[in-house]
Amino acid sequence: MNADIDVVDREEVSRVYRRRLSSGRARLADVLGGHIEVASDGAWLTMSDGHRILNAGGYGVLITGARHPTVVAEVERQLHTHPMGTRIFLEPAAARAAEALMSVAPAGLERVHFSCSGAEATEAAIKLARLAGRRHLISMTGGYHGKTMGALSVTAKRAFQDPFRPLLPDVTHVPFGDVTALTAALERHPGEACVIVEPVQGEGGVHIPPSGYLSAVRAVCSEYGALLVVDEVQTGLGRLGAWWGCTAEGVRPDILLSGKALGGGIVPVAATVATEEVFGALNRDPVLHTSTFSAAPLGMAAVSGAIRAIKEDGLVERAAALGERLTPAFQRIVAARLPHHRCEVRGAGLLIGVDFADPALAADLLLALVANDIIANISLNSDHVVRFTPPATLTESDVDFLIDRFERAAAEVAANNPEVTDA
Repeated sequence: MNADIDVVDREEVSRVYRRRLSSGRARLADVLGGHIEVASDGAWLTMSDGHRILNAGGYGVLITGARHPTVVAEVERQLHTHPMGTRIFLEPAAARAAEALMSVAPAGLERVHFSCSGAEATEAAIKLARLAGRRHLISMTGGYHGKTMGALSVTAKRAFQDPFRPLLPDVTHVPFGDVTALTAALERHPGEACVIVEPVQGEGGVHIPPSGYLSAVRAVCSEYGALLVVDEVQTGLGRLGAWWGCTAEGVRPDILLSGKALGGGIVPVAATVATEEVFGALNRDPVLHTSTFSAAPLGMAAVSGAIRAIKEDGLVERAAALGERLTPAFQRIVAARLPHHRCEVRGAGLLIGVDFADPALAADLLLALVANDIIANISLNSDHVVRFTPPATLTESDVDFLIDRFERAAAEVAANNPEVTDA
């Protein structure tokens, strides 16, 4: 074991989780092997017993891998000089981060409000929409935008919503990929709607819309005077093999949401990026929407480091190339190992989903992957989809390991479920 890693009492950690944090989390950890993660580097996690597991999950945070040296250097420098601002004076780390983000943002988006999570970024977008007179929210069935009250209102999953009702009023959900349904909803609310959409639904189960969908959404929003918010918290910054999913179809939203990878896998950071016109009210009144930790210098250093690392290491292109290898490899393995288990593999860049008709098989695959030293995630809005979001820093040996262990896990699922048929 690495001498720099503190000795951890697994039983004590589990006990504290059960008593002070979440007993549900502790029970889930036991199901997944009772591991305690204590260190990370690149694509790899180290457990308290020294065991190493390849992290192909992480909910899309680690496009740069864990502890990327460029991000670490930026954060360390800020940590040892000025980690937290007063919010009274101007501060250069925020200015650098804003310019770095604008250097890769879609053209025409010129203003940014930084926050600490994707849900907060969604909340800011909803408030900007209201300031612009768009009080009716339209989001997509299966979409995921966070679990704070406003964000939850546009996250169309009743299991998450029902315990917290009443939520925001004036919210409509329409099927993802269905422009006709969206048009009908906009016809009922001309000039007063805000549409929130993901380029690819991540937590929805890696659902990829028909070609031309986003550009059609942009067109119909313009026709009916609706604001368009594109949520790229999970899909942006290279995850799909492009800086942003919306730019692949030449779409410029009124508001773009970013997060997860924005903090370089080190500091939680998100952003609401908007046009000059939409941002106008917040531009005029700097205390109308604020947060103590918005644009905190430590997080801003992470943003600058993350964007620099993605650029310098060519991680956008690398994500595209890796996706072109991994998705077909997973498809071949599923066809060979799980031919009768009603399973489909979908992918865009390094956002890959393995979709089972039976959620129990998805759970079996997740457990088999962990047993074979691979971390993946169950999609929060689709419990039958196992989702892979590995870093774009995977080495060739990492890729070989991931493919080999995925095949082993798939073979184990097939062996444990031999009676599944196509019927």
